[in-house]
Amino acid sequence: MPAKRFAVIGSGPMGLACAYELLKHGHHVEVFERDNRMGGMSASFDLDGLIIERFYHFICATDDALFELLAELDISGQLRWKKTGMGHYCDGHSYPWCNPFDLLAFPKLTLMSKLRYAMHILYCKKFAGSPKLDQLKAVPWLRFWVGDQAYQLLWDRLLTLKFQELKHEVSAAWIATRIQRLAKSRSNVFYEKLGYLEGGSNTFLKAIGNRIEALGGVIHLSAPVERIVFHHNQARSLMVGGVEKKYDCVISTIPLPYLPGLFPDMPEEILHKIQNLKNIGVVCVVFRLKRSISEYFWLNITDKRIAIPGIIEYTRLNAMIDGSIVYAPYYIASTHPKYKNSDQTFIEETMCYLHLLNNELTDDWIEAVHVSRYHCAQPICTPGFLQQLPPTDSGIGGFYMADTSYYYPEDRSISESVKLGRTLARQASGAQGAI
Repeated sequence: MPAKRFAVIGSGPMGLACAYELLKHGHHVEVFERDNRMGGMSASFDLDGLIIERFYHFICATDDALFELLAELDISGQLRWKKTGMGHYCDGHSYPWCNPFDLLAFPKLTLMSKLRYAMHILYCKKFAGSPKLDQLKAVPWLRFWVGDQAYQLLWDRLLTLKFQELKHEVSAAWIATRIQRLAKSRSNVFYEKLGYLEGGSNTFLKAIGNRIEALGGVIHLSAPVERIVFHHNQARSLMVGGVEKKYDCVISTIPLPYLPGLFPDMPEEILHKIQNLKNIGVVCVVFRLKRSISEYFWLNITDKRIAIPGIIEYTRLNAMIDGSIVYAPYYIASTHPKYKNSDQTFIEETMCYLHLLNNELTDDWIEAVHVSRYHCAQPICTPGFLQQLPPTDSGIGGFYMADTSYYYPEDRSISESVKLGRTLARQASGAQGAI
């Protein structure tokens, strides 16, 4: 197959995996990134001398696509596993939520509710891939399985804080697959293990970036694409820095809602599908503390006084410092007035919540704090979601596209990014195995 010239828009894990796959097959690739660093949502920043991700990530035992790529990049040896714990905070108390005995000891549910909850987890672990779940909405499906008591106590507020008024539109398949991924990270019902890379996602980004450049690829940072040039039903050129650059193929891996601004000549049918998609943004407050807030890696929160669905105490997974790293995410549509609140407003609000979780917390615990934002963090995956998306092969000559929406029913993860990035590369290059 003759070598072709490809442009990849976006240097998140999907774009990088796509570029790497194309280069392995002898093609010429340039990657364009508007940020000053690679990674998208997996990019890192300097938190008082500690290089850490803007948004938390962890690795599950089922992340086979990522494991394969780590081996190719010779960094499998930097993968670490650790037993982790989950808790649940409600009505002013924190409860362990790690194994069946914790469920049985939980005082807020009847025995029947506990049994129904356990049966639901077992069902998801085995049948999350069932096509019929793609036709169901999550809220009535959850009520059917766990009952009204468990739904109200364990699910309703979490869904509200994650999806706001859109919670009633979410697919049951998305919820079930999310439960399954975590359930399959357990070697048994008493032992959950999650993984991380020494050095965080930055280890992966550096390794794949270096490999791309070693194969002759070029990664342009601080190089926003101004326009995708459309002519005679072809989209094989980009405007970057006021200069038109021509390619045999253009592949976009940025969030779909950004595309209409770059591609104003997009055919109406594709534009209509993109405009109908809904996304939730995220504002994530990251604290570096002298002491831990809780004993859990992941603490779900359904206490009505607290307007975040949980905290992730990342150092319970990766003990990178003596103190604690805590992520506190707010899921808010980027058009909502609260999204535009100042960083300091979010910091002060989060401090109030952390003090409720641990009343020993004082201001002198704080060594550093940072606020990260992302406009399109979570697509709203409704029943039949894949059928609502434009095809990755757009039908426009030389133009392919995908974003995290296409992981459905899987949730966002670096492994899913790698898998889809490689699929895009095969598809765009005409290689065997394309979809």
